[in-house]
Order: sequence, then C-alpha cells, then structure tokens
Amino acid sequence: MLLFSVVILCLANNIAGYTAGKAPVLNLNDGWIMPTFGLGTWLGLDQNGGFAQVQDDSVEKAVEVAIDAGYRHIDTAALYNTEPQVGRAIQKKIDEGVILRGDVFVTTKLWNDQHAKEKVPEALKASLKKLNMDFVDLYLIHFPVGTYANNTPDSTDYLDTWRAMIEARAQGLAHSIGVSNFNAKQIDRLINETGVVPSVLQIELHLNLQQPELLQYCKERGITVMGYTPFGALFPSKAGPDAPPPRVDDPALSDIAKKYNKTVPQVVLRYLFELGAVPIPKSVNPKRIEENINIFDFRLSKHDKETLKRFDKNYRLTVIPEWANDPNYPF
Repeated sequence: MLLFSVVILCLANNIAGYTAGKAPVLNLNDGWIMPTFGLGTWLGLDQNGGFAQVQDDSVEKAVEVAIDAGYRHIDTAALYNTEPQVGRAIQKKIDEGVILRGDVFVTTKLWNDQHAKEKVPEALKASLKKLNMDFVDLYLIHFPVGTYANNTPDSTDYLDTWRAMIEARAQGLAHSIGVSNFNAKQIDRLINETGVVPSVLQIELHLNLQQPELLQYCKERGITVMGYTPFGALFPSKAGPDAPPPRVDDPALSDIAKKYNKTVPQVVLRYLFELGAVPIPKSVNPKRIEENINIFDFRLSKHDKETLKRFDKNYRLTVIPEWANDPNYPF
C-alpha cells in the first residue's frame, strides 16, 4: 500500500501552494495526503519513570531544524506538553516564508482522561489553541483505555470516544482521525459499529517489535501505520536489562550500514519504511534530525531485510502494568 502510494509524490508536488519536503507522500483512506516520515516530539520518561517535563525550548528548536531539513510531518500530543513549542516553530517557519500551513502535516492526540464524548471536542480545541491552529491534519485517540486524572482506568467506552472524534472531524477541527495503540479487534469494533475506518493507526514499531500481523491487517483495510519508538532498544542508554539485541554497534547492522554508506539508525528507519510504516523518530539533536530523514535514496536488498527481520522478538517497550486488568487494555 505504502510503496504503491508514494508514486503520487510527483502529483502532490504540483498541488497549488504545496512545498514538498524530503519524504514522499501517500494518500490516506479519506483522500488527504500525508508525508511518509515525521518528527516525534515526545520527551520520554524521566529517571523516576514518570513523563519527562518540558524544561526549555529544545523541542521548538528541533521542529525548526526539522522543517529546514525537509520534514513536513510533526507528531505531538496533549500528553507531551509540546504542542505550544510545535505551534511556535511552525508559525516561525511560516512567517519566514519557508512553508505555508498547508505544507506541514500536524498530528496530535487525545489523552485518556478526556475520553468522555462531551470532552473530546473541547480537548481538541484546547490542543488547537496551544498549537495556534484552526485545525490539525490528524487527531488520534492516544490509547483505547479511558482514565481518570490520576491515570487509573475509568469506564468510558472507546466506541463513544470514536463517535465524538467523527463529530470533531465533521466540524472541521481535524482533517483526518485515527487511533494509537489499538489492536485489530478494537479497530474492527470501531469499523463495524460506525462504518468509519480510521485513517491511521500509530503503534510501537522497531526491530524487536515488527508486528507483521497488525501491519497486514492495516494494509488490507487501507489504514496507514505510523511507527513510534523506531529505534527501540537500539541505543544502550535506552535498553533495559532484558532487552534483546541488536544494539547500534551490532556487527550485522554495521555491515549493512557500511554497504549503503548509511548509519545504522538510517538503515533501521529505511527498513520500517519498507515494511510499509511511516517512521516518526524523535530527536532534539540537529545533526541526527537531518540525518534521520535521509533514507529515501537507497533500497534494502532482500537478504538485508531477512537479516533485519530476524531481530523481531515481540519485545514491547510500552507496557502499562496498572492498566493490564482493564478490559480495554490493548496489549
């Protein structure tokens, strides 16, 4: 689906006002186009296992660097507290004449304590205010588990949340709507009950968690997959004691990277792209931001892809034990 869809790149470049970035674009199932590579803006977890808090303007600077480097897709969320910085950076690049608003695809997400049907439009409007935008290109339900403010599960039905998302789209607050961290059974329920197929599913996707069945499921239904945490446990600083290989210095990965005159992270990102996913690596390092997107000038051989496939161990980094007994827990 993805590799077929990128052929529309040349057509997209001719859309009035569209300034193409480095990544090809694809057609979503609702007719909108989305760049096939993005910048993630989640700051991750702190040393205590909590959500890292925004301390400076590093995300804002990262988005500016990314846009200058050819990124046209920025991923954020209400949870991340980075929406204001994303909005300021995009507005700065608009003011500088680098892009128009229609050139950049902005994704944000509904957090779990706003799942009640009446809360969804207000939550999206709050995100839009922080972004200083009239609409987002894509709005996702972050998790199928609704929670209270203290992060414990409540009884909200994600189907009601989805119906509110459909209404928010009808109001023009979002061009496209989708889900994140849902499983196939949960997506089937959305489709069967409402007839509205999510445009996008965002999931954890990396060498240790390649999710082939879920990718195939989405391909068959025209659902575009975005992959977060694309490096998984590749870097030793991010690898827990139980994390399976590889690490960034793995000989097999190093040999593949050398073959294409690329870095190991670039090889991994290219592999995820060739699996049919839209990678959204996060970084605030200018050199890495510029490096990450330069994956569209080579193609992996079948042998190299077989080597990378062998690292799939169904090892998940995103686990939330306190939700494990909730009927909506997706993992």
